Amino acid sequence: MSASSTRETPPVRWGLTLLALAFLALFLVAPLVAVLAEAFAKGWDAYVRALSGDDTWSSIRLTLIVAAISVPLNVAFGLAASWAVAKFDFSGKSLLVSLIELPFSVSPVISGLIYVLLFGLQGLLGPWLAENDLKVIFAVPGIVLATVFVTFPFVARELIPLMEEQGREEEEAALTLGASGLAAFWLVTLPNVRWGLLYGVLLCNARAMGEFGAVSVVSGHIRGLTNTMPLHVEILYNEYDFVGAFAVASLLAVLALVTLAVKSALEWWHRDELAAAGH
Repeated sequence: MSASSTRETPPVRWGLTLLALAFLALFLVAPLVAVLAEAFAKGWDAYVRALSGDDTWSSIRLTLIVAAISVPLNVAFGLAASWAVAKFDFSGKSLLVSLIELPFSVSPVISGLIYVLLFGLQGLLGPWLAENDLKVIFAVPGIVLATVFVTFPFVARELIPLMEEQGREEEEAALTLGASGLAAFWLVTLPNVRWGLLYGVLLCNARAMGEFGAVSVVSGHIRGLTNTMPLHVEILYNEYDFVGAFAVASLLAVLALVTLAVKSALEWWHRDELAAAGH
């Protein structure tokens, strides 16, 4: 088969390219432009006032706190799970991989409801929590738990295939030379997966800050206390404060753009590193 027979004609290539660009413009660029246009519909001063309210700052602060807790937890879990799956053979490995995929199969609303049934006042552990003056549901711990559940696959999903592709030879060589298991992990395994780890952290952080479904169920929508940024956007929109709603939404949109830019930059640096190494 000649090389030319595997190539599409210029009209087909241009048609597919234009179709892809039209799809991106319709479903990605247009909504982003609409959010920014609505946010600045009444000018810069109105935009700043919309972001300077106490409830808005509370939602931003809570979102950052939840992300600051959930992302490191998911990093620790993702590293441990991927290391176990890729580097060791044990019974139940397939079950562990299936459980890692579970949040992608379960609706976030259902996962939030499960936490309510477990930790709510009428839930399985609710009476014991009430007796000990511990509050999970309609409080920050419940929001953190729900966020951790919906985001914990991201780091592991990035690292497991990467570690499996790299194999076990380097770690086994390090152990043969006298390194401990922990030293082999820090000096061999972790440097080899640092780019995949960074990708996973970026995706996990973006999802943690933008999660709505599970957090909506467990938060109680208490203004100034348990509203994250996505929940605050919903409240402002329902109150017909469109400038305020889209102003907060614009911050989430900027977060998405920054995440995309950083991910692209990491991929570019990684490509240069691989080229320098002769890959």
